[in-house]
Amino acid sequence: MISYLIDTDWIIDFLKDKEEIFNELSCLIDEGIAISIISLAELYEGVYGNDDQEMEVKHLLGLNDFLTGVTVLEIDNKIANIFGKQRAILRKEGKLIDNFDILIAATCLSYNLTLMTNNIAHFSRIKGLKIGQKRNQK
Repeated sequence: MISYLIDTDWIIDFLKDKEEIFNELSCLIDEGIAISIISLAELYEGVYGNDDQEMEVKHLLGLNDFLTGVTVLEIDNKIANIFGKQRAILRKEGKLIDNFDILIAATCLSYNLTLMTNNIAHFSRIKGLKIGQKRNQK
C-alpha cells in the first residue's frame, strides 16, 4: 500500500544527501512511498542538464538507486481529468501554479495520497490535497 507521494524537491534533497530528508523518508518508507512520472521527468532533466560528465553519471546512479525503493505512478485518464478540473479552478481564481505541480497534485488526489513537499505555498492552493509535514514541523 502507498500512503505518500514524494515531490521532486524532496527527492533532490535526498539525492544531495540531506540528512533531514533521508530521515524523513526512512520513517515513511514502511507506509509506502511513490513518486509521479512527472517528478521522474524533472529529475532526469536535472541529471542530463549537468555539464560535468562525471557528475551526470554519479547523479544518474544515485537516481537509479533511489528508484529501486519507490513506485512510479504514471498519468492516466483519471489524473488527466483531475488535472483539467484543478487547473480550471486555479485559473478562475487567478491562482495558477506550474502545470507539472498540478499534475503531481492530481496524482495525489487520484490515489488519495499525502504529498510530501517543501513547496507548501503552491500546493496549498489545491483544495482537498493532503500535504504532509516534516516531523519537526508538526
